[in-house]
Parts: sequence; structure tokens; C-alpha cells
Amino acid sequence: MKPAILVVDMLNDNVHGKSASIMREQALAIVPAINILLDHAHNVGWPAFFAADSFLEQDFIFKGRMKPHAIRGTRGAMPIPELHFRERDHYLPKRRFSAFFKTDLDQTLRTMNIDTVVVTGIATNFCVLATAFDAVCNDFNTVILEDCCAAAKPEWHEAALSCYRKNALEPLFRIMKSADFFSHEK
Repeated sequence: MKPAILVVDMLNDNVHGKSASIMREQALAIVPAINILLDHAHNVGWPAFFAADSFLEQDFIFKGRMKPHAIRGTRGAMPIPELHFRERDHYLPKRRFSAFFKTDLDQTLRTMNIDTVVVTGIATNFCVLATAFDAVCNDFNTVILEDCCAAAKPEWHEAALSCYRKNALEPLFRIMKSADFFSHEK
């Protein structure tokens, strides 16, 4: 197994911004688990990618109920300082839910000979799942670490993941706790 870690949308605007109050508590609760994973990745040489909402001010996505946030080039579109982001980590701006959609992530992972994508971050029921599905669709083994992901409401997180705990794609697509992932690694 040669994994890459993806941290999805753990950004200043999404966690600490004015409209982030619904997500703040849930997002901050997963920071310790993500940091344990990142520290391990840094120690063993796994690449870490911080997939980041990076919208334009007049972006199509804001024509719905979603308020403008994570505007490209602003501090709001950068990873939260609580995370163990290192200089060698990869910052990956994205315009839509999936970290794969219209980015060079697929090509970059293949260049690094990555075979497994480990998905963490927010929101489980949107960007985390979209990224995980696209990872599988791009022929990567995919793991969502349930204790390293969150949704605005715990029941949304659980509902999203419960659909896939035992699925027809196992072991290509798995939901697991980080401790179980670490035990699989050995």
C-alpha cells in the first residue's frame, strides 16, 4: 500500500468564518485525529494534500443558498492553523466538491505511484464523499476515516457513512476508524 492523505476543506472560512458556526464544533473535534494521521504521514513519507475550496466571488455555486466563502487568494481559503500543515504538503485549490474535479490530483497521485487515497475533512455528506467516489472512479483504493471526518450535524455524518460501511466495492472502497487503518498498514 502506498497511500496519500487528503484533508478536505478544513479551511479558515469553513471552520472559523462568520457563517461557519454550524460546522465549527464538529470540525474542530476531528483536528486531533487528523493531526495524528498527518504526523504519521510526515514521519513515514506519505504525501499529504490539503484540498481547499477556492471559489471566485461571483461563482456559480453561490447562486444557491450557499454564501460566498473561501474566496481564491484570501486567508479564508487556507487550511486552519490548528492542523499540522507542513511546507512540503500539497495545497490543492478546487472549485467544486471533489478534489479530483478539474484539478491535477489524479495525475499527481499517479506520478507519485500512489495506489490508496485516504480521505479526511469536512463535510462528510458533500465534499468528503464526492472526493472519495472520484478517487474510486479514478482507480484508487479509497478509505474514508470516519473519525477524521465531520458534517455539520453528527447524524448527517453517520447517515452518509452508514450507506457505505459494507458495500459492494470493498475492499476497494472502505469506511474505517483511523486506528483500524493504522493496524492495516502493518
